[in-house]
Amino acid sequence: MIGYYNYTVILTYIGTFFGFLGITFAWNGDTKTALFCLIAAGFCDMFDGKIASTRVRTQEEKRFGIQIDSLSDVICFGVLPASIVFGCSGGKLLYTSICAVYMLCALIRLAWFNVDEEKRQTKEDGCREGYLGLPVTTSALLVPFFMGLGNILSLPMNKISPWALLVVCALFLTPFRLKKPKTVGKIIMMIIGAGCLAVVIIGVG
Repeated sequence: MIGYYNYTVILTYIGTFFGFLGITFAWNGDTKTALFCLIAAGFCDMFDGKIASTRVRTQEEKRFGIQIDSLSDVICFGVLPASIVFGCSGGKLLYTSICAVYMLCALIRLAWFNVDEEKRQTKEDGCREGYLGLPVTTSALLVPFFMGLGNILSLPMNKISPWALLVVCALFLTPFRLKKPKTVGKIIMMIIGAGCLAVVIIGVG
């Protein structure tokens, strides 16, 4: 079962480690550190595909990469954001239900992505050019920025953050076309990520 292990999956495993750490921090009330872990997991996810492209892989290795990446994403960008918002919302039934819906939407999207990506790789080589709907990995930018900015502005994030999460998960399953960022786009995302990190440091206690 570990026969497909090679250096192309190491960054995915590191991201998963950050995802698990973030969940533990979120459940213990340390929102700031949990958000840091979410950003770190997003950083790992940004480059794991690039690393995977440096090695010629068998079809089985490619399929393993697709599966392990999405399974990691369920933890990092499905369970972790839901845990962060759940921890901030006070455990009210309505807000808890919204967090559960978010996690379910992330799971559905990732399962669909696995099917679509395997089908694509049987027809063409190289990386995909775009996405259908909002990728779950964008939560690594959206959640920290929104929560950090909300705290800076003294907004009632315990009430607002669940509804913001609901909008995000609706975009996961909305079939609009989104172009995959290239090198320049990734640099811009890194700059935005650094901005999110600063917002979290300043805004979240």
